[in-house]
Amino acid sequence: MLDERTLNKLLRRGVSEIIVEEEFVKLLQEGKALRLKMGFDPSRPDIHLGHVVGLRKLRQFQELGHKVILIVGDWTAQIGDPSGESVTRPMLTHEEVMANAESYLTQFFKVVDKERTETILQSEWFDKFTLATVIDLTRRFTLAQFLERDDFAKRYKANRPIAITEFLYPLLQAYDSVAIRSDVEFGGTDQKFNLLVGRQLQSMMGQKPQQCFLMPMLVGTDGVQKMSKSLGNYVAVNDPPNDMYGKVMSIADSLLLDYFEYLTDVPESELEEMRRSMEDSSVNPMELKKRLAAEITAQFHGANDVLEAQRYFERTVQRREIPQDIPEVGFRAAREQFGIYRPGNDSEVTHIDVSGHPGEVATVDLIWAAGLAKSKGEAKRLISQAAVEIDQQRYGAPSVALKDGTVIKVGRRRYARLVDLDKKP
Repeated sequence: MLDERTLNKLLRRGVSEIIVEEEFVKLLQEGKALRLKMGFDPSRPDIHLGHVVGLRKLRQFQELGHKVILIVGDWTAQIGDPSGESVTRPMLTHEEVMANAESYLTQFFKVVDKERTETILQSEWFDKFTLATVIDLTRRFTLAQFLERDDFAKRYKANRPIAITEFLYPLLQAYDSVAIRSDVEFGGTDQKFNLLVGRQLQSMMGQKPQQCFLMPMLVGTDGVQKMSKSLGNYVAVNDPPNDMYGKVMSIADSLLLDYFEYLTDVPESELEEMRRSMEDSSVNPMELKKRLAAEITAQFHGANDVLEAQRYFERTVQRREIPQDIPEVGFRAAREQFGIYRPGNDSEVTHIDVSGHPGEVATVDLIWAAGLAKSKGEAKRLISQAAVEIDQQRYGAPSVALKDGTVIKVGRRRYARLVDLDKKP
């Protein structure tokens, strides 16, 4: 029997909804090891703190003796699930999916105990499916039922396309629960419909229906939308210590308590004290952020890394000092072109047309070519948001003079120093 304190931590902290909570508690108190299902689609190779909310919950249950069954969605990832994004995703090849899965699993086991996890590919059962099996699966649900899903309903009402394959996605995810005889499925609130379909399908196929454990969606560093790599408002599990610490320090004050609750083991009593101190303004949010950044960074890096990350943040952000070890970006100017030489690789050159700008280069081109933005579109957005500094001055001009030693800063953590290679000995 679990005590009330343990139950409260499991059922309340970092949890949005449990369907059906009474049934779930009864299962827990029976004392048998539960099969906890969590699926992931390796549509991208990295995971972020938004995923960690659920992974931490899985780890808590593992420590009580329960087993995680991790479903690698090597089939569903090729379809793509919009999950509220109201857009049909491009299909991936199986090779792309498996490459992403390998990277994902390495990061997954930074949080979840590998020894208490069974990893299964969907292809173990879907490779054996026939057309007759698929038709048998589809006849169990109606189109009207699937149009109740929020993102489908919005797109249907707006006359936006919905591919037939997208209706298959919840069915395939649901069948995963049948295939492994899941007791409990974990997912974010954006997965509620899919988890409930799994529960229904299990009942239809003579199994005890799984419980649905829904975690809250973590708001990203922009303070508005859920954390997402595609939106650029994420903190990646694989981020270096300085980046991870700095990104956490950039979150809105209003998100502090959520991050502490969902992503740390800070006791409830301390959370309550933080809440009171923020309400009466008796604490500087900066101090709480430093503790939060340290707590999160420590989960993925060593204590020395955390200390250095804090010092780096204080030097570069609070005191606005320029780091000494920033990447150098070499250039060689010609009459109508100049070449950007990426750090450590003089043979890798990006040529940019500079005709009409003697001794200068377009700011957008420079930021992109120097590797400080993933695309020229992102570079343009950063300039418009006043996120670019040249030699410690906010910079929004259309072009930049090519000068040896010029320091470019983008956002809070990305730096590059221009080096005129023609002047090097």
